[in-house]
Amino acid sequence: CNHSICNAHLLRELTGISENDEQLWSKDMGDLLINIKSSVDKVREISRNLKQQKIKEFEDCYNRIVHTGLEENPPLQIQSKKRGRNKQTTAKNLLDRFIGYKNDILRFMHDLKVPFENNLAERDVRMVKVQQKISGTFRSVQGALIFCRLRSYISTVKKNHLSVMDAIQDAIAGKPFVPTIV
Repeated sequence: CNHSICNAHLLRELTGISENDEQLWSKDMGDLLINIKSSVDKVREISRNLKQQKIKEFEDCYNRIVHTGLEENPPLQIQSKKRGRNKQTTAKNLLDRFIGYKNDILRFMHDLKVPFENNLAERDVRMVKVQQKISGTFRSVQGALIFCRLRSYISTVKKNHLSVMDAIQDAIAGKPFVPTIV
């Protein structure tokens, strides 16, 4: 299992850098990610992968934007009296992530089964967080396990485009929905 970075989160950070710090590279990188996403979405309907030439074009553009970002954000020469690394700007920290995690950021382009963002995974965890926020916590470990098992079952049913109520009734009747592995 390879790791992938949520590009929706990166787009929010890029927008913030563009608006607050007036960095040109961040707007360009956001536009590029959206452009890659739309190309991947179109290709996903008819093929299993992007053409290598298109991938190379996108990666070359990505590298040019990163290079522009490095020119806009040279390393700070200020030496701090504190130990450890010198503090960097938010834009430089984000740029460093684009350099260090390029493969994880662009994984959705190389493997069309990988989504552009992880909103679906976050949505699955959100109900647990809401439960903790409202009641403070679960009363027992057993209660937490039951809650998680039910939420997981409901999430799986929804992802398979089935009726939640029908699936719960079937589960109570001893005929639970079990997804088939493709």
